[in-house]
Amino acid sequence: MSPSSDTRERIVASARELIYTRSYADVGVAQICDAADVKKGSFYHFFPSKRELTLAVLDETYADAKTRMLDRAFDPQLPPLQRLHRFVELNAQIQAELFAETGVVPGCQFGNLAAEQATQDAVLRARVGVMLDRLQAEIRVALGDALAAGEVAAIDVDATAAAMLAYFEGVLLIAKSHNDPGVVARLLPALPDIRIAPAAAAG
Repeated sequence: MSPSSDTRERIVASARELIYTRSYADVGVAQICDAADVKKGSFYHFFPSKRELTLAVLDETYADAKTRMLDRAFDPQLPPLQRLHRFVELNAQIQAELFAETGVVPGCQFGNLAAEQATQDAVLRARVGVMLDRLQAEIRVALGDALAAGEVAAIDVDATAAAMLAYFEGVLLIAKSHNDPGVVARLLPALPDIRIAPAAAAG
């Protein structure tokens, strides 16, 4: 790894941790530079603004989540509904581990940023939307496979995937508001049981 690549990665990693454990608005460029042990000149060499850095953070966060959690949860070799249960188990485990390490339930980084910046920054809102759409697509594939395999009765796959994502984000938000990972452990297992029936055909 070149020194330049190492500097960029330190900046992204520091910003990712600070924004996740605190908030986007609460973290400034100076704090990110201090945490990454870089000068502001180095920061602006790689990122023209905190927004551009945050876009990189979102991309890296999703890539990391895909490798560490989504690919494991939504492994196509698993039975479809088992993928959803694995998704629940891994997320409950992650939130519990982060709580043990930091003393706080951090929730979902994408959901956090959406709640904080969706009405403030259209660029960040759009990128968060892309990340959440990708997660919803993983759920939708599992549901489609479950329907094809006869594991579930007739459902509106798209609406059910959207409802599951909404439930997931809501549970993590409530757990964060109470700073209690037990909320995730108690409530998130209901996610695979969500069903949205197909709309009635027009007569």
